[in-house]
Amino acid sequence: MWVYIEDFKNHIGETVTLKGWVFNKRSSGKIHFLQLRDGTGTTQGILEKVKVEESVFEKAKELRIESSVEVEGVIREDSRSKGGYELEVTGLKILQIPSEEYPIAKKDHGTEFLMEQRHLWLRSSKQYHIMKVRNEIIRATRAFYDNQGFTLIDTPIFTGAIGEGAGNLFQLDYFDYGKAYLTQTGQLYLEAACMSFGKVYNLGPTFRAEKSKTRRHLTEFWMNEAEVAYYDYQDNMRLQEELITYIVQNVLDHCAESLAVLERDTTKLSGIKPPFPRVSYDDAVKLLQEKGHAIQWGDDLGAEDETVISNQYDKPVMVYKYPTQVKAFYMQPDPERPEVVLCDDMLAPEGYGEIIGASERIHDYALLIKRIEENKLPLDSYDWYLDLRKYGSVPHSGFGMGIERTVCWICGIHHIREAIPFARTLYRIQP
Repeated sequence: MWVYIEDFKNHIGETVTLKGWVFNKRSSGKIHFLQLRDGTGTTQGILEKVKVEESVFEKAKELRIESSVEVEGVIREDSRSKGGYELEVTGLKILQIPSEEYPIAKKDHGTEFLMEQRHLWLRSSKQYHIMKVRNEIIRATRAFYDNQGFTLIDTPIFTGAIGEGAGNLFQLDYFDYGKAYLTQTGQLYLEAACMSFGKVYNLGPTFRAEKSKTRRHLTEFWMNEAEVAYYDYQDNMRLQEELITYIVQNVLDHCAESLAVLERDTTKLSGIKPPFPRVSYDDAVKLLQEKGHAIQWGDDLGAEDETVISNQYDKPVMVYKYPTQVKAFYMQPDPERPEVVLCDDMLAPEGYGEIIGASERIHDYALLIKRIEENKLPLDSYDWYLDLRKYGSVPHSGFGMGIERTVCWICGIHHIREAIPFARTLYRIQP
């Protein structure tokens, strides 16, 4: 009977088959200690010479790291073993033994080498557990919206409309149509959908052609976006708080083992509950100036600025009402103070920076045309987007959450390239 390691607790004392890989091995005379994994967990297989046929014991001597095997044995409880169980091996079938040493078996490899071996590095313990946390973050994100009555809208990857600045778009020829772009956001399409469904979200890949080499940037990354009709920017901030709280709690509930392997201080995550602190852009600039930063009112916040601000709090902090000049054309100006827009950026604590960008959207037709023209964008590319302001326009708001940045923060890892299975950066498109 084939049983996964995660189900060992249900088969104590039974003879089962484990199908997986050898991630380590040591021998002590008449015993082989096989460290085994199968994608659901890890366990130890004890192969004693006196309990198996001699041919089985001899075959086990040939095993190398990442040999693929089918191991038969009896599941035993053992509090000393990782996971609380071990396998008393009675039979061994070898599917393949690597013909050469596993390229990343040694522990002194640099990050660049490991990124070149990403297809193999994913098998290592730390990378495995980062991806398990990522999986839970995505699962929880979808569950949150389902529970809140949102409708999933899959927005297009190819687009003819520019959501933000044209300078960071990947451009391509789209048959006889002309120029098209890889999407940098699905927001504009969600705005259309929210006028039909009220509350909508997406989750998928987005692309930014920024020539950035920082630890926070990828050229291809995954983003969750949400859009809600009749929400103002304050409603929008409350929704963001609820989403992040739900995600963090689910990771704590379902990924305790992974967080422990990653040596994440979970006490810093346990306190993530609403309300989150809110700081106006004006006050943020004053704080930074008091700490010796050269920032002036009207400048956008840089990574170091965000780090200083977020380090003042043990929860995500929401910086709101940025200057109109540093934000996207579609953001609603404050009616009482048009030099700022009704927006917020959520900055994760511990120096992890922005994980969410959000705003109330312009819902007035004439004002939207004015902002498009001010940003020197092609008006004809937004004909359908402008239609949304001609037929039943209402105030509405939304946001985008970067999945990889959220993974970095929750896992407590330094570089975003480890937060996605196969990173695409300025200098990396392999493997």
